[in-house]
Amino acid sequence: MTTAEISIDAGSLLDIEAVMAVMDDSFDAAFGEAWTAPQCAGLMPMAGVWLTLARRGDEAVGFSLSRVVLREAELLLLAVRRDAQRSGTGRALLDAFIHSAAARGAEHLHLEVRDGNAAVKLYSAAGFSEVGRRPAYYRGSDGQVFDALTLAKSIHN
Repeated sequence: MTTAEISIDAGSLLDIEAVMAVMDDSFDAAFGEAWTAPQCAGLMPMAGVWLTLARRGDEAVGFSLSRVVLREAELLLLAVRRDAQRSGTGRALLDAFIHSAAARGAEHLHLEVRDGNAAVKLYSAAGFSEVGRRPAYYRGSDGQVFDALTLAKSIHN
């Protein structure tokens, strides 16, 4: 699959079922990273929050959930279905986040990712660098804990 087959579009609360399907497929419960539908649905109507969907035809294959407050934007979640990973979909969603955050006036971007998550390479390639670590932030289904890395990037509007 190539990114030419993927469209990147704004999502809404009406897309929560598709978001959860992608999240269930892409996040391994062993790491404790996934959000619940009520967590996502509760955040989405808040000011400054936006959902972006990656679709192949009418089917969601990825999404990002983001928020901006003043000049700071945070990538809260980014997920790509396993069968669409390593196709450029994650990078397209990340680029859309960066562009949308800049359009909303953000100058500084932030995100957290589990230490050891393959997505760290994606974020590093996009110019994000580690600025902090939260020890034992994620708790997996078996009780194992994992650190969260805090990554940041400055952008110029």
